[in-house]
Amino acid sequence: MNHYAAPVRDLRFVLEELLGHRSLNLPDFSDTTPDVVEAVLDEAAKLAGDVWGPLNATGDRQGAKRQSDGSVTIPDGFTAAYQAYVDGGWNGIGVSEALGGQNLPEVVASAVQEMLHGANMALGLCPMLTAGAIEALAHHGSEQLQATYLPKLVEGAWTGTMNLTEPQAGSDLSKVRTKAVSEGDHYRISGQKIYITWGEHDAAENIIHLVLARKPDAPEGNKGISLFLVPKFLVNADGSLGERNDVICASIEHKLGIHGSPTCTLSFGEQGGAIGYLVGEEGRGLNHMFTMMNEARHKVGIQGIGVAERACQHALAYARDRQQGRLPGSRGGKECSISEHLDVRRMLLSMRARTDALRALALYCAAQLDIARHGEEQSDRQAAQACVDVLIPVIKGFSTDQAVEIASTGVQVHGGMGYIEETGAAQLLRDARIAPIYEGTNGIQALDLAGRKLQRDRGEAFRALLSKVAATVERLHEQPALAQLGSALAAGLEDLTIAQQQVLEQGSDPDTGPDAVQGYATPFLTLTGHVLCAWQMGLAALNAQAAIEQGSGDPFYTAKLQSAHFAITQWLPVGRAQRAVIEAGIQCLSDFEVS
Repeated sequence: MNHYAAPVRDLRFVLEELLGHRSLNLPDFSDTTPDVVEAVLDEAAKLAGDVWGPLNATGDRQGAKRQSDGSVTIPDGFTAAYQAYVDGGWNGIGVSEALGGQNLPEVVASAVQEMLHGANMALGLCPMLTAGAIEALAHHGSEQLQATYLPKLVEGAWTGTMNLTEPQAGSDLSKVRTKAVSEGDHYRISGQKIYITWGEHDAAENIIHLVLARKPDAPEGNKGISLFLVPKFLVNADGSLGERNDVICASIEHKLGIHGSPTCTLSFGEQGGAIGYLVGEEGRGLNHMFTMMNEARHKVGIQGIGVAERACQHALAYARDRQQGRLPGSRGGKECSISEHLDVRRMLLSMRARTDALRALALYCAAQLDIARHGEEQSDRQAAQACVDVLIPVIKGFSTDQAVEIASTGVQVHGGMGYIEETGAAQLLRDARIAPIYEGTNGIQALDLAGRKLQRDRGEAFRALLSKVAATVERLHEQPALAQLGSALAAGLEDLTIAQQQVLEQGSDPDTGPDAVQGYATPFLTLTGHVLCAWQMGLAALNAQAAIEQGSGDPFYTAKLQSAHFAITQWLPVGRAQRAVIEAGIQCLSDFEVS
């Protein structure tokens, strides 16, 4: 019941048929062939299914444990599973060869990430944060910092963390108080950071903390914050590990889920100050950290999709086995499994269709990231980056909200057994629930989309995305068998177009704009997510229908067509209701008295 099988066929459908392996056409990936990608996916599936997946439940039961000396032990098997990941070279698959990686496209690395998070979300968080640290150092670190720290991070022998939050500074990072005092070629860091994912553990020989702090003479607010690299163990000139740095895990959190992932409170400088090194420019720490944050936000969306996929598999396996009730007379009247009941089928199909749609959109975003980083023409890179900027808050926010709903539906499919821990359905819901919160809550993602991303170019990048949706509507209308889907997607597109105009117009008012963005942001992101996911399922329908008409007897395409029909005709209307929410205005929010 608890087995996880990586969805290789579904991933290949998106990479090969929806995206046409476009990333492989970029010059930097000319040596990567479709056969190589297929082999990578197959090997990653083995690691996820055979090594990481079986540890998911035991990791949840055992959890991470802090010892009296401040060290943290992780669940049985986690260290060996992480080492298998490192030995296989998986940590560097999306990193350039110049930095010691395998130089595979981001879209392939994202597909692998989904498998790992679906297999074991708690363990998958460790390399996810390391990937962000690699990205930040590669963009902003000095040559010396890169030479000292990147090889081991890329290899996976060392792991990375992101240290932003403090007890008095949650999402408002302008209130960060951690201090950095200059001392020769380094700084002395003192302060406390909370909610640090994999901040202390015994799976790797060193941990590299990227820490936001401010110098004593730095101005107040965001412009006074700088970024520092603080290693757990200092690194000698020859690359060997030296003495322990002045950073210790003061406690670990007791959480709703992801129990196998140590979430730490880190204290810096209890013995005179932890040695740290400036990353990038003074006063631009938030800017540099957001390089890491954007990487992490996309991967958190992928993470949610991985858990959603496992919830789908879990619920379907239970529904097939659970015998209860009879079919109606029109279908034979015999005793049956609950998978034969239409209401259960509605839940199962809803879970499957949404997961398929979210996956396609997230990998589309990853493919745009490839173009933004590796496109031949500057205009192509700029257009792709503008698209990514719009999509990342949707991928992070909408995917993780949906993942919670999908996992919750999985519990419902199990009925009373879903509420019992031993079936595993509850763990998926508990694990998924953190994803809408960290790396910027989903409310912040919505504000980013409706505010900064929409307002800065007056909706130009957003409208460019909508033009792609419109092109898919036309293609669907050209196919008689899919015309219904075209009409349904067109209605959703109209709703989103009108909502975007309202949010853009009212959000740009110099006096009332901030409140308008606050009031409309979440329903606008929800509507955007539904329409863009329906767009991807429209493309899936076109590909599946073409395969069927060409004589393919593969039931995969029939199932994909069923998912597309459900997503566009039954799920999209739920999202379309958000237009009415936006048109109702925000006066009720303004009038609400919080007493």
